[in-house]
Amino acid sequence: MGKLPKVNELGFYEIRLESIGGLGANLAGKLLSEDGVVGNGLNGVGFSSYGSEKKGSPVKAHIRFCDPKTNIRDNTPIERPHVIGIFHDALFKTINCTSGIYPDSTVLVNSLKSPDELMKLMNIPSGSIAVVDATGIALEEQTKANTAMLGALYRILDFLDPESMKNTIRRTFQNKYPHLVEPNIRTFERGFSEVVFQTYEAKEETVLQSFSRHEPVLGYETQPLGGMVTNPGNSILKDLSISRVGMLPHFHDDKCINCAACDTVCPDFCFVWEEKPDKKGRTQMFLKGIDYQYCKGCLKCVHACPVDALTREREYNDGYAEKNRVPHLFDLATK
Repeated sequence: MGKLPKVNELGFYEIRLESIGGLGANLAGKLLSEDGVVGNGLNGVGFSSYGSEKKGSPVKAHIRFCDPKTNIRDNTPIERPHVIGIFHDALFKTINCTSGIYPDSTVLVNSLKSPDELMKLMNIPSGSIAVVDATGIALEEQTKANTAMLGALYRILDFLDPESMKNTIRRTFQNKYPHLVEPNIRTFERGFSEVVFQTYEAKEETVLQSFSRHEPVLGYETQPLGGMVTNPGNSILKDLSISRVGMLPHFHDDKCINCAACDTVCPDFCFVWEEKPDKKGRTQMFLKGIDYQYCKGCLKCVHACPVDALTREREYNDGYAEKNRVPHLFDLATK
């Protein structure tokens, strides 16, 4: 059994995973807590919190470890984590992923950005930043980002045995999904070896960040009459880009025949059209581009296109979607 490097006033070493539905953070939390207890002899607990179980919705997984002699009588969500794992760097657009961290907490991010870029983006004064391209590893190994993130977490949680986690992965997948055992173990090993670290010392005495829990603006006293949903999932104000897990469609204008097969299968009306005359002077609708604000990366359009005018492309963190976005010209939302 490894020795916990630090604990809070209740004797717990706490980990919080921030993710979106579809990336496997719920399973990652279960595997991590199970291996800490069964494989490494610690006392521990793990549970998740989420809203609707669907791709793109926010998910949190909470894991507590402590000495075997310590009783766990606290099952509240973790507010002051020693380690945070952020499964998608687009989460910074919508929630405060690092809320409540200690000055020396470690933040693991699935990203292609550098630790310096992430430090500025997260606006934290000190601590350790760990970065791994879990999405890229998962795409290459044809798995999910969760096992790559687990591999990186085991570099941080050096009191846990990585060989024990490999056994846990085998035990989890071998009965129902035996073909996924070796790819997931390779993904775990790559996450363990490819993560990079950067530590930032506090330049001055830092104040412990307060934990903030998101609360809806509208409550039972201020909700519109009839319980109206003022900002539904298909609202023009929504940003669905956090739902993408690494791939998006790339539009090749020179190949497009404007057949609208892509628009027919798109569940979120991502395609932007304009009316203009064709070569014979007749008015036609021509595909102008893709509004990536509403694209969830389902790639149904790529499969539907008969002329390969849409192709699968990796969404790198260089602002590809922002640079190539063609925005809808809505009367109520123009940005």
